[in-house]
Amino acid sequence: MNMSTQPGPRPVGESPVTAGAVLEFEKPLVRIEQEIAELEAAQVETKRDMSADIRELRATLENLTRRTYAKLTPWETVLVARHPRRPGLRDYIDGCVKDFCELHGDRCFADDKAIVTGFGRIGGQKVLLVGHDKGRDTRQKIERHFGCAHPEGYRKALQKMRLAEKFRRPVVTIIDTQGAYPGDKAEERGIAQAIAVNLMEMSRLRVPICCLVIGEGGSGGALGIGVGDRLAMFEHAYYSVITPEGCAAILFKSAEKADEAAKSLKLTARDLKKLNLIDHILPEPLGGGHRDPGAMIAAFERHVVDTLRELKRVRIDTLLKRRYERLRGLGSFFESASAKKTTPKAKPRSGMSPRAASDSNDGTSGGTRLRVGSRSAKAKEVTAAAKSSLKPPLMKKG
Repeated sequence: MNMSTQPGPRPVGESPVTAGAVLEFEKPLVRIEQEIAELEAAQVETKRDMSADIRELRATLENLTRRTYAKLTPWETVLVARHPRRPGLRDYIDGCVKDFCELHGDRCFADDKAIVTGFGRIGGQKVLLVGHDKGRDTRQKIERHFGCAHPEGYRKALQKMRLAEKFRRPVVTIIDTQGAYPGDKAEERGIAQAIAVNLMEMSRLRVPICCLVIGEGGSGGALGIGVGDRLAMFEHAYYSVITPEGCAAILFKSAEKADEAAKSLKLTARDLKKLNLIDHILPEPLGGGHRDPGAMIAAFERHVVDTLRELKRVRIDTLLKRRYERLRGLGSFFESASAKKTTPKAKPRSGMSPRAASDSNDGTSGGTRLRVGSRSAKAKEVTAAAKSSLKPPLMKKG
């Protein structure tokens, strides 16, 4: 497996995390890893048996890693999703997509490198793959605008999806972007319309669609290729209407409060699953995907194969109906919350028994209900008296 993010044999004393960025909450883990590496090096040099100490440190490292990642804050989850050693689109293509044939251009303006499209085979199933590509090195990241697509990228994706529909091939979308490109050129070429058209057309595309968030899922940039029959997320990915920094800059006038904004956005996989906004949460290896990219790719392949096998058993008309119902059901948690709210009953007046208060609320007096006929007659008398009192006095002729 030839992947830039796949860690190969590393020198003694080098941690699998220190080769990339070290997150603040990972520093205690890195120190233990360095201690293990130093013991391994000393064991080789001195020929002394230090296996017991090494095993004890490894057990401590595993327990601490498990506790650390079990209680990540939403902001820490965002940092893990952005880790530079986390596998990206090209790593998944190299790792589990066979015979990949990339398709370029939107036949309208240009070829947006931020979105990659092409046919290939995943687990023996022929699919169209559409995904965000952030790039691997600095040059690629700049060329791809760090995964933020222009309108031509979404038009390219839609054109290739229609091609897949023509040949009856399922569509697999891989989402990993902070959002659509926010520049003036994207606005001039109609970024909002391009995303809106994709939302409409993907909702009625007559092939199965499987969507997966592998890292970041931000704003309309994610929605532009995120409409499908199944939506899944990796455990430490995030999916949100806006990035935490953007939300903090708008609400709190400072991007430094991104951690507070992340907590309010409910952007983690666990929160979104509770709100029924996603269908599945894919587990990650202990310590996040940047520690074991191979395990991430294997989990991705298993999920895609199982999901497509399930969706292919359903008639396409039924599939479209369920897709529509799924989209219409988004946000149903607001309705369920409002349904629980009931109108409070009037409190009984002092000196009144609960039975009398209940009768009073039901329109009764002294436990005896008024008959409809007598009530309507009384109402007519009151109405007639009110009308007569409102008539102006007659003026006498002079």
